[in-house]
Formats: sequence, structure tokens, C-alpha cells
Amino acid sequence: MMRNLTESAVPSPSQKLVDYSKKALKGMPERFLFECAMKLTMKPLTSATAAVLFHRFFKEADESEYDPYMIAASCLYLAGKIKDDPVKIRDVINVSYSTIHRGSGPLELGDEYWAMRDTIVQAELFITRFLKFDLTTVHPHKYMLHYMKSLQDWFGVKEWNALPVAKMAASYLQDFHHSSKVLDHRPEHIAVCCLALAFQTYGVQVPLTEELDDVAAWYNVFCKDLSRDKHWEIIEDILEVYNADAEIDEDDD
Repeated sequence: MMRNLTESAVPSPSQKLVDYSKKALKGMPERFLFECAMKLTMKPLTSATAAVLFHRFFKEADESEYDPYMIAASCLYLAGKIKDDPVKIRDVINVSYSTIHRGSGPLELGDEYWAMRDTIVQAELFITRFLKFDLTTVHPHKYMLHYMKSLQDWFGVKEWNALPVAKMAASYLQDFHHSSKVLDHRPEHIAVCCLALAFQTYGVQVPLTEELDDVAAWYNVFCKDLSRDKHWEIIEDILEVYNADAEIDEDDD
């Protein structure tokens, strides 16, 4: 189970197929990015890296000046290189194109294909320069793996493996990368809050915390500097992703 957090696809809640060609609502390019990443069978850490690159780029860039879907495709291609999880550019092109133009087949090796290829390659270089060649990302995933191992020892292997908490926490973590707010918080805090939210979701109480005034205080073992206010702020930011997602689905009806 621990290995799956970074090396296999973590399923997100079921979503409608969105018509990306119709309009670009807030959150749609990020959904496009993760939909393409899943079709390309990218590892969760790779798609998370692509999302961080995307958010960092648009944190500084004017959204009206760049095609967010082409930037997303370029971030996927770049992230594959960064995380040693490479994908062929032809696959990135065909998956991106068919995701935007649903029902279409692979692009023929014609003008449209080569134009899209040039755009992705040039955007990859531009993103790298725009981010001042700083492509390093400290992900919450490594902290979550460490915390899960400690919690497994805390609960006991048999009880921990019987709980759906690990899978749900990993799903919350991956889904939080749909939001640019993933950049606003420390990775270790995000990891703890995803676990805390998973415990809340299933009504699971961490052992030996029954007598504590604050049963959520278990996370102070991992993050002594995570305040209660910050804890709830991050959880609200995570849940906001699902509210935004629901709005996209409603607007697309």
C-alpha cells in the first residue's frame, strides 16, 4: 500500500466528461491536466509535479496571454522528464488533442500535428526559463509515506491495512493539486491534513487519543508547528476543490 502512493494511479472521485473545447471555466485546465495524466498512465508524483509547474507558471503569468491547455500539456511533458517517468511527445499530443476534441482519432502527421508539437516544445522551454530553471518540487507525498508508516505501527499492521484511510488520504492529496492553493502551504502540513481529513471521513479515531482534550492533536507528533487554525484552513482549501469541481459539472450540463 505504501508503494502505491507514488508509483500507481490513485483514483479520484468519478467525474463527468467535460467539453474543454466549449469554454475554459476556472479549474477546467487542471482537470484536463489530470485527465491526460491518467490516460498517459503517469505516476501520481509525476502528475502532481506537472500540476505544481502549471500553478507556479500561472501564479506569475497573465492567464489571458497563454492557452492553459497547451501549458498543461507542456507541463505534463516536462514533468515526465523531471521525474524520470517520460512519455513520448506524440502520445502527449494525441492524448491532449483527443481529450479536447472528444471522439476524434490520433492526429495525422500533417500541419496541425507539427504545429501542436512545436507549441508544446517551445512552451516547455519557455516554462523552464519563466521559472528561472528552478524545477525542484518538495512534494507532500514523501511526508505522507513517512506518516503512514508511523500510523501503521500506531494502529497495528492488521487494523491499519483494513482501513481505507491510506487510499482516501492519497486521493485527497492528489486532488488538492487541482488547486493553486497547494502552493500556499508547507508540504508536511498538507500531508498531515489529508490524513486528518481521511480519518474524519471514515470516523476513525487515532489510538490512545481518547483522553486528549483535542483528539486531532495526534498530528502534533509529526508537525509540532501546525496550529489548529492552519489545520482547518488547509482542510477547507482541500474541500474547496470538490466544490469547484461540482460547479464545473453543473455548468457543463
